[in-house]
Amino acid sequence: MAFKIAVVGIGKIARDQHIPCILKNKKFKLAAGVSRHGTIEDVPCFRSIAELQKSKLAIDAVALCTPPSVRLAMARECLDAGWHVLIEKPPTPTVGELLSMEAYARKKRRVLYATWHSRYNASVDEAKKRLKGKTVNFLRVNWKEDVNKWHPGQQWIWEPGGFGVLDPGINAISIVTKILPEPIFVEEATIEVPSNSATPIAAEIRFKRGDGLSADLSASMDWRQTSGETWEIEVGTTDGLKLHLSKGGSVLAVNGKTVREAELHEYEDIYAKFARLLKAKKSDVDASPLQLISDCFMLGKPVVVKAFEWSAR
Repeated sequence: MAFKIAVVGIGKIARDQHIPCILKNKKFKLAAGVSRHGTIEDVPCFRSIAELQKSKLAIDAVALCTPPSVRLAMARECLDAGWHVLIEKPPTPTVGELLSMEAYARKKRRVLYATWHSRYNASVDEAKKRLKGKTVNFLRVNWKEDVNKWHPGQQWIWEPGGFGVLDPGINAISIVTKILPEPIFVEEATIEVPSNSATPIAAEIRFKRGDGLSADLSASMDWRQTSGETWEIEVGTTDGLKLHLSKGGSVLAVNGKTVREAELHEYEDIYAKFARLLKAKKSDVDASPLQLISDCFMLGKPVVVKAFEWSAR
């Protein structure tokens, strides 16, 4: 029997990824949509979670694809209704909210799945395998793209809780926190904030190891690159191993030689895993990428830069 799922928040990511992947997965049935503005063809749609609940429509789970700032209350509302919850990344604006959501799901005995889509490909898995037991002394993250291409008309990303460039940047951090054999920590950061925005358009971050050993660990993120995307992660270890993940983590080179080029079907894999979690009645919540990004804001030095005109649509 297929799990009946509702998509809450019918925006770009829902239309581009969640809805098509749900429709292709036989273990799910797209039962409803919830949005103040959007609709889904041939699917019952409601303006609020409360309206959906009042409809008495049978629902097993929801996918929360709204901006992160409103998700905690929505997740609690869904969990109170007895529904399991999948949340798009970034899961919440703060670590505290994510931990509260996790505790509430546990209390309600429902599955909570915090997704990190960039982790889902074979090249990332292979990198994690090769780094196991190693001592990392070098990390370089370059994550640069055009905000008007990838986030057109998304005003919320420029507002408090919207993350700015650290919204795509958290994709890189989600890969880093998966593949590294030991956790790293923010040492210092500089975040560039346009004068007409509350969130950064660029960031330079230095990390440190937890044991105090010398290491060159850094990340550079920028939303002003218009000549294509740079989504790369380089890792070096004390015994000479050099890994290079490119194209968003889908291509892995080891010591200069390409060893794996993964086909990207991240959201297909997310829903395959969600089905397994629902069957096992088990949650999956990893706060480590959000913690590192939060620490960037905590330790980062803000620098005001010139106003940026972003696309209205």
